[in-house]
Amino acid sequence: MRGKDESRLQEFLDKPEKALWSIALPVMAGMAIQTMYSIVDMLFIGQLGGASITAIAFNMPLYFFVMGITFGVGTGVTSSISRAIGAEDKRKADNSAEHGILLGLFLGIVLTIGGLALGKDILSALGSPDEMLDESWSYLRVTCYGMTFIIFSIVFRSILAGEGDMKFPVMVAAIGTILNIILDPIFIFNLERYGGFGLGLGVEGAAAATVVSQIVVFSIFVYMLFWKDHAYISFDLRNFTFSTGLMKEILWVGIPSSISMIIMAFGQGVFNYILIDGYGPDAVAAYTISSRLDMLMFLPIMGIATGLVTTVGMFTGAKRMDKVRQIIVYGISRAFTIVAAASLVVFIAAPYIMGLFTDDPEIEEIGIGALRTLCFAYPFVGIAMPCGRIMQGLGQGLPVLVITALRVLLISAPLAYYFANNGYDIVWIWYSIAISVGVSAIVGPIWVWKTVNTIESQSTV
Repeated sequence: MRGKDESRLQEFLDKPEKALWSIALPVMAGMAIQTMYSIVDMLFIGQLGGASITAIAFNMPLYFFVMGITFGVGTGVTSSISRAIGAEDKRKADNSAEHGILLGLFLGIVLTIGGLALGKDILSALGSPDEMLDESWSYLRVTCYGMTFIIFSIVFRSILAGEGDMKFPVMVAAIGTILNIILDPIFIFNLERYGGFGLGLGVEGAAAATVVSQIVVFSIFVYMLFWKDHAYISFDLRNFTFSTGLMKEILWVGIPSSISMIIMAFGQGVFNYILIDGYGPDAVAAYTISSRLDMLMFLPIMGIATGLVTTVGMFTGAKRMDKVRQIIVYGISRAFTIVAAASLVVFIAAPYIMGLFTDDPEIEEIGIGALRTLCFAYPFVGIAMPCGRIMQGLGQGLPVLVITALRVLLISAPLAYYFANNGYDIVWIWYSIAISVGVSAIVGPIWVWKTVNTIESQSTV
């Protein structure tokens, strides 16, 4: 290993809490920037009217589907690289990254072709009303053209996360997000509004701004990783050696993670269908806005959870289970405390927050109810989500899938369907989500601790 990387690993082992924050803080910053874009994007689209927000809402399950598959595979790559670095096996770390590139290319081709061929029919099947279908499809079609660039950007970030470097990916993401925000009004609104610079593409413009910014992000990653050798990881694709065993190791973590995120995307689609069928388009628009705000609430959780994949993976590879236990307790306790405090702020400020996105009183009322109800569940996401990422760092992908299936397929979706079809007030839909989160926050820690005990006992034999 290179000297600086040996010292990085030693620092991780000596100061696990500092190591966690060295990854978590850049991740939070990057996600804050991305969330800010999502919020600004929604603000711009909201100016087109509530119908446009609803049209975009039916793209969200497909967006989460693509992100789910890609982030799942990326997590498998991150886990493999971090454990290889912990075991001081650089060749394996390099080869894991190269397998990640191969998987990214495969996903980009398949999802682009599939999206263009089947996207409109899928949107219709997800419940997009006939009068909104063309607008929903126009957004998805443009997004599909940039699908490969979006996927590769995630793969590159996952590779760098495996070696504990999140500062550079955050800087690149910031550039892409700022560019996206600048392009949004230019692409979305008409010529007159911006003195001759607006293209007036509507929701298509929002998608086009995202595609252009992701092409720029992709180009920066390629230049820095392949031409400037920015990373500890080395790429030698001309002499790439395919390893069935290594691919299985990546997919063992990645596939369950991908399927779990696909289930969440499916759950998003189910909730949209339940809401529009039982409570109308305004309910879907309010749910979409509150979901974007959820992303902001979950920033600390996602940052800490991402840091846990790398730190737990490195400590496991180095066979330091004492450090694994230490960082698990530290990470979960901090995530719970931070989000509990933020939830109080959101509960108080909910009316002001919703007022930023819409002036429709019906959408505002529903959205405020959603935020104020789900605030009580947010802190428990700070327990459930990190547990899934901890298991991935330990090289176990299946628990994430099981817990997600339990939460979405067996609890929240069936309860929401029952409440909607039996005349319950819409607040019971939010209760169904809160109940499912609570169950996950019980099952997750139990499974984590049993797995750590098993690995520790095996390592002492």
